[in-house]
Amino acid sequence: MKATAMAHPIQGLVKYHGMRDDIKRLPYHDSISLCTAPSHTRTTVEFSMDYDEDTFVVDGEELDGRAHERVEAVVEKARQKSDAAHTVYPVRLESENSFPSNVGLGSSSSGFAAAAMALAEAAELDASKPEISTIARVGSASAARAVTGAFSQLHTGMNDQDCRSSRIPTDLHEELKIVVGLVPYHKETEDAHNEAADSHMFQARNAHIHSQIAEMRDALRNNDFEAAFELAEMDSLSLAATTMTGPSGWVYWQPETLSIFNRVRQLREEEDIPVYFSTDTGATVYVNTTEEYAERVEEEIADCGVSTTIWDVGGPARLLDDHLF
Repeated sequence: MKATAMAHPIQGLVKYHGMRDDIKRLPYHDSISLCTAPSHTRTTVEFSMDYDEDTFVVDGEELDGRAHERVEAVVEKARQKSDAAHTVYPVRLESENSFPSNVGLGSSSSGFAAAAMALAEAAELDASKPEISTIARVGSASAARAVTGAFSQLHTGMNDQDCRSSRIPTDLHEELKIVVGLVPYHKETEDAHNEAADSHMFQARNAHIHSQIAEMRDALRNNDFEAAFELAEMDSLSLAATTMTGPSGWVYWQPETLSIFNRVRQLREEEDIPVYFSTDTGATVYVNTTEEYAERVEEEIADCGVSTTIWDVGGPARLLDDHLF
């Protein structure tokens, strides 16, 4: 059976860092994000006796090594949950991104979310999106939130009943615009997660993260733009402090990244524009502002010497009729 799905990548607002279980991908604490659109990943999967082995292709390149293993984990979890006889056959999975990968734009989140959604359909699972989020999670914890879409929270836990994603109701999507300042610098998020607990800042981050989650939920429910994105900005700094003080001393930010930070603060402090920066594990910057100021902010960010685009909030993963193969 063949199925195709699309999912949007995430911008982390309160980000997770580190795993208590690397196989099940169970993070130490909750996390909250929003999906970005029109950026997306489209994925087609098919179980068929005509294939010799499981094959995974992303943007025209066949995966091997660790990348293959991560997709295989998602496929196997879908197989385990399915009673359909055809899932014993090999699967072919092809995926295409509409945006650059490995530059801090959350390609793993949309990739595994689209894969999980398509696999659930192809495997004939009668599953809700929170249930499908547990399939996506074993590829990337952030992908769980990309399944449920918009503003979502991944809850921590030791099993699939607890560690799954759910939506947070808010109307902030109506005024939010996301100016992306693209800083093309390759990064490896998984390596940073693996050594997170070795940072002397890790326990300090964990000590305050639960109150930050509560404050972010409250800000979103109250449609408080400034409170929500001020928290996201501060969380970006906290995350960077933890990654930079790990054994490898990861420093993802580039000169252009810092230039964007300074320009955002200048716009906020000198012109009273509601604008806040945010980064995940990478050099690219999300600049969150309102529709009223989006074009003005984009001009300023472009002056920092980076390419820019304006994105909106994206919805949940969904099935499509048009297949990639």
